[in-house]
Amino acid sequence: MKPYPKYFDKIRVRADPQAEAKAQAPVCQWDGCHEPGTHRAPVGRLKEGEYFRFCFDHVREYNKGFNYFSGLADSDIARFQKEALTGHRPTWTIGTNSGARSSPDFAQQRSGRAGYYNRVRDPFNIFGDQRTAPRERKAKPLEAKALETLGLTTKATGADVKARYKELVKRHHPDANGGDRGSEDRLRDVLQAYRVLKRAGLG
Repeated sequence: MKPYPKYFDKIRVRADPQAEAKAQAPVCQWDGCHEPGTHRAPVGRLKEGEYFRFCFDHVREYNKGFNYFSGLADSDIARFQKEALTGHRPTWTIGTNSGARSSPDFAQQRSGRAGYYNRVRDPFNIFGDQRTAPRERKAKPLEAKALETLGLTTKATGADVKARYKELVKRHHPDANGGDRGSEDRLRDVLQAYRVLKRAGLG
């Protein structure tokens, strides 16, 4: 038996990542140092995103003496710290837009009752005159065509539709017109229109 069988030749040892990083790192930027610069250190204020490259010992020494606010007055430092609370974004004090708050529209929107009436539909007029004027119902294309066939507008109620339907059926029924084909076609259109409006809740 061989002391080193063939299987040992296939075993790979992972390279040390720190050794690879040292080999690829630039030279330390500390004066007189020739070690690999494996650690980054910030350059300073107004140069964000720029870094020095130092070896481990020199980056520790640099960080001990690093001061982001060096050269700034105490008032500037205090202002920077205050702005940092909001991420250096502008802020406004509450109530600066007082003109909008005093307008009647704003008051209407803020009051509980007005807000409730604006949000809730009232098809049966339960709230009476307290609500604003009801919005005109917007008919879908098929419903608008059906209303037009019956000779009605979008303001027509269910009772109006039913009354108009009965009137047109009596007028265009074949028995009342002696079997006139034109009247028969018109009756078919009226029946179809009424079916559409009934499905929409207007019949």
